[in-house]
Amino acid sequence: MELLWFYVALVLAISDEIHTRILWSLFFDFYIVLAGILQHSVSSNIRLWLIHELIESVFHFLVLSLIFLSFSIGFIGALIHLLVDIFYEISGNDDSHLYHRSLHFTVESVFFIMLFGL
Repeated sequence: MELLWFYVALVLAISDEIHTRILWSLFFDFYIVLAGILQHSVSSNIRLWLIHELIESVFHFLVLSLIFLSFSIGFIGALIHLLVDIFYEISGNDDSHLYHRSLHFTVESVFFIMLFGL
């Protein structure tokens, strides 16, 4: 229980890498077609990006919920991951892939340390 914060943050980081690899390697063509359909439906790049982030959050929710057998961990993990992505985009930073992953891991770790430390 003492290292649960670390395991959740680690699984979330691995889940994010798996999500990236699955979408950009296996389902690239489907993903592009889906993006075109959504773009036509919502008529806004910002809304399209938010839908993408929400779909990614659902993926993280499913992975975390299955691994930890807890809907609450899945929901909170997906939500904090979504918020980090949104604030990162709003900040306008265009840093490296490693920086972005490190930011996620750091923020998510600190959040779960505070959550499970109560």
